[in-house]
Amino acid sequence: MPKAIKAYVRGIDAVNRAVGNFSMYIVLVMTGILVFESISRTIFSRPHIWVVEVIEFMMAAYYLLGGGYSVILKGHVRMDILYGRWSPRGQAIADLLTAPFFIFYVVFLLIGGLSGLQYALEYGQKNYTPWGPPMAPIKFIMVVGIVLMLLQAIATFFKDLAKLKGEEL
Repeated sequence: MPKAIKAYVRGIDAVNRAVGNFSMYIVLVMTGILVFESISRTIFSRPHIWVVEVIEFMMAAYYLLGGGYSVILKGHVRMDILYGRWSPRGQAIADLLTAPFFIFYVVFLLIGGLSGLQYALEYGQKNYTPWGPPMAPIKFIMVVGIVLMLLQAIATFFKDLAKLKGEEL
């Protein structure tokens, strides 16, 4: 493989590992907010209207930012009935054949995400709830997560191509 592709794969892997490791800590923050809300609601009888939406937004950020890292770990759904029994070369061939479909899907997710972000920014979109937070921040995080997943899907394609040629990236 050319040096540029090797550098691309190493760089995207490093970025997605860092973002994936960061996103793991979002769960701790969500836990802290939920503990705070439980204490506030039961001891002080003071529920907060913002907690549910903040948790929803943080959960969305958690799984969207962790998408590229999940691709690195091969944590996405696949049918292991046959795939798990194949040789690494056979798995690479199957992955190379299905990668264009995955990339196509993620590109369409990105188009929808960019459209949603543009709408949120252009019209100052807010959530239709009593708290009514702006939607642009979570839509921006959504676009970043989708871009990282797309870049990782392309890097994984190159890894599988190298594996098919007997190389390791």
